[in-house]
Amino acid sequence: MNKQQFLRPAIAGLIASLLCHAGLTNAAVSAEEALKLKSELTPLGAEKAGNREGTIPAWTGGYTKVPSGYKPGNVRPDPFSDEKPLYSITAKNMAEYADKLSDGQQVLLKKYPSYRIDVYPTHRTAAAPQSVYDNTLKNATRAKSSANGYSINGAFGGIPFPIPKNGAEAMWNHQLRWQGESVLYSHAAYVMSGGKPLLAATVHAEMSFPYFFKEDSLETFKGDYWHLYQVTTAPAYKAGESFLVRDPVDYEAKGRQAWQYLVGQRRVRRGPSLAYDTPNSVTSGVDFFDEVSLFLGALDKYQWKLVGKKEMYIPYNDNKFFQKTPEEVLGQNYLNPDDVRWELHRVWVVEATLAPGKRHVIPKKKFYLDEDTWDAVLYDGWDAQSQLWHSGMALPILAFEYPGVITYPFSIQDLLKGSYQATIINGQPTQYGQVPRWPESNFTPESMAARGVN
Repeated sequence: MNKQQFLRPAIAGLIASLLCHAGLTNAAVSAEEALKLKSELTPLGAEKAGNREGTIPAWTGGYTKVPSGYKPGNVRPDPFSDEKPLYSITAKNMAEYADKLSDGQQVLLKKYPSYRIDVYPTHRTAAAPQSVYDNTLKNATRAKSSANGYSINGAFGGIPFPIPKNGAEAMWNHQLRWQGESVLYSHAAYVMSGGKPLLAATVHAEMSFPYFFKEDSLETFKGDYWHLYQVTTAPAYKAGESFLVRDPVDYEAKGRQAWQYLVGQRRVRRGPSLAYDTPNSVTSGVDFFDEVSLFLGALDKYQWKLVGKKEMYIPYNDNKFFQKTPEEVLGQNYLNPDDVRWELHRVWVVEATLAPGKRHVIPKKKFYLDEDTWDAVLYDGWDAQSQLWHSGMALPILAFEYPGVITYPFSIQDLLKGSYQATIINGQPTQYGQVPRWPESNFTPESMAARGVN
């Protein structure tokens, strides 16, 4: 082989590599396109107008009226308590509505004749503080993704990609949706076994979202968008177990930092397995760590496709649900349809397929993101045999005092085993309340160790 013959494949490989890496960075939108956020789009990127049929109203600023006497962390009243369902979707009439139902919901309707979806009038209650709107507008022209969407930069304090160009950007919008600055809440995870709810764990959780700290800026932001400290309080044999998680916007450079404290060992250990398809110990392994809130964590396992936007029936404004006891809302095979409010909204549809060289027990996923909040509200996952396996729903809370629509409570259905778990705040002492900013030292392994010993 002469020198020229030797160089040809090397040069070709170099060119291919350069072309590949050239596609790893996605540019922000133009200033002209970003101005749509001040006209035809809402400040977070949704279509401001309603639909042609009038079944989805125009967005007029969301719902921000705080009821008299309400205290953060208390059970939130339902401002739509007087409303009745417009109609119900059952196995008998589902064909009429199939184009607006997720695959998972269609399976539930077919599998359980008593399951139904009660559809109420649509209220576009989503809102956020003005600072979130201002930063979203700035992010539109400065935020960029890299490493095939694995990391982002140039974003702070608002939705990073209000006018997304690909699936990874849309999923980052879900990750960085408005959920408050510092939060205290408690939740219980129930697992259905033999038709009866079993308490898997009760958890006390403290969270910070440094990405949204109003006193900071893009220049002073340190790179972690989410800090979590949570400790299990029940049942007795799990009490004291705790997690600490710090997630960055640059997963490629830093990655998730996680620790766990095991009472029997009385020591803090690194927790690299608290991610991806590791069974979620809080729910006794019914779902996986990256299915928390339907999706949580790094995006590198998948290739993400932005399918487009469509009208769908999704859970929304479910304050009524959280006023009930766990026993009232937990049905034998699914959440009690009497208590789940569904509305017609526009959603972004994102498909995830396993990336080359990666492994995950759920190689194909589909997400439905509410256009007004970027919350993932419905999710379906298929196994390696292309069987629909897991199906999830979030239960959005109208949190008028934030203001915002919050989707931390969620449920994951195992459609193959016929079981489900529900991570809910019903009956808990603090239902996702805002608190003064937690000190950063609250989210360190040293602090975690000190709490464990005490």
